[in-house]
Amino acid sequence: MNFRIISTFVVFIAIIYLCIAVIAGCAQQITPSGGPRDSLPPVLLGAVPADSTRNFKADKITFYFSEYVQLDNVHDNLIVSPTPKIEPIVDARLRTVTIKIKDTLEANTTYLLNFGNAIKDINEGNIARNFTYLFTTGNRIDSLELTGRVLLAQTGKSDSTLIVMLHRNKDDSAVIKERPRYIAKLDSAGNFHFHNLPAGTFYLYALKDDAGQKKYLSKKQFFGFADQPVQIKSNNEPVNVYAYLEKDTTKTVLATTAPPTSKKEKAKEQDKRLKFGNNLSSGSQDLLGNLEFNFPEPLKNFDSTKARLTDENFVSVAGYTFSRDSTGKKLILKNKWIENTAYNLIVDKDFAEDSTGKKIPRTDTLRFRTLREADYGKIHIIFNNLDLSKKPVLQLMQGEEMKLTERLVSKEFNKLLFKPGDYEIKILFDDNENGVWDTGEFFGKHVQPEKVLAIKKPLTIKANWDNETIVDL
Repeated sequence: MNFRIISTFVVFIAIIYLCIAVIAGCAQQITPSGGPRDSLPPVLLGAVPADSTRNFKADKITFYFSEYVQLDNVHDNLIVSPTPKIEPIVDARLRTVTIKIKDTLEANTTYLLNFGNAIKDINEGNIARNFTYLFTTGNRIDSLELTGRVLLAQTGKSDSTLIVMLHRNKDDSAVIKERPRYIAKLDSAGNFHFHNLPAGTFYLYALKDDAGQKKYLSKKQFFGFADQPVQIKSNNEPVNVYAYLEKDTTKTVLATTAPPTSKKEKAKEQDKRLKFGNNLSSGSQDLLGNLEFNFPEPLKNFDSTKARLTDENFVSVAGYTFSRDSTGKKLILKNKWIENTAYNLIVDKDFAEDSTGKKIPRTDTLRFRTLREADYGKIHIIFNNLDLSKKPVLQLMQGEEMKLTERLVSKEFNKLLFKPGDYEIKILFDDNENGVWDTGEFFGKHVQPEKVLAIKKPLTIKANWDNETIVDL
């Protein structure tokens, strides 16, 4: 065969294989990307009867949405105002949400249904937030509003899980026996907003309603009340309410401890060594604080003469005292500490015995050293617009622990030594001047709790530094 013919044939075959490969590649299936994620909430296309219907007489409402929807926790989300005696039945199917009204509607009354976060689409869970529906059984729709804020009196902070209630009945017992006329929820800052209210006199309360009864049934519920009846009219002033936990005077019955059953429990029972911890930080004692010892069980016996505080040469220190707290689980050693100084605390084996009969097995020594003054920072706080007639008390907090409480006698506060760290500033308005926060008492007395103002601006204290801050109240 001619060489030129062979070459042409080979090239022809190669072209055919190349074309087949290209065609096969073009025919390969690729999964579509699907486009961007749907982030839009369901859109209402229409309602029957229509929103803002007057002379409403229906017993069923149907909402038509732009996509498939589902309901989430309707019982907690849906608020019907005025509060019905019988809750409506709510159902979602495909693109519709249906409400069946089971309660008898009142004449000439405006009703508002707020679904909160109950309605969302099926595919992505996008929420139709605060979806509302309005109607009236009369000729006019009520349009008055009431706003305000609820704060926890003891902390000055908000709690969005509380609700706000409006009652018609002025009797104190109404918050126990009756459901409120109107209900509103709080936002994250503690603000509330009632819409479409009628004119009239109401009594306003705040409540932690974990049981969903809308009633004040336990002193374990946060509760608050407005000082005066609220007159609903045009241009209402915002109302502030301070919620509190009332003192619980019920006695706690201690359960009888069952005998140990497991080997581990029996071994623990047989261990008669008294174990305890202390509040030293890396072996260092705070110049400003006490040396504290914490015990798992209350102490039955304690003999302070069986403990001796000395310097590093074992020379006894004078002027220190021991005391127990009310629980019996804490021993407190008070002393005027000298900076950067080593101490020894020598405890005899008989110095303490807890309620289970445990003692220290032998005489022991705790060695520690106090911090230096340079380990602390100076505080200088200037309070603008502070009303000293309200008997303010400065509180410095780290989490839930109070690190300082001191009455303010001027608009400037100075402290030469304070431990470094980040602190939250609070101002207690101490009405009875006892130095501590006092709760409220509603029934019969209508005594408001003392109020605490939480300052948003944090206080950062640096060691060996003059830390100055200005607080605008």
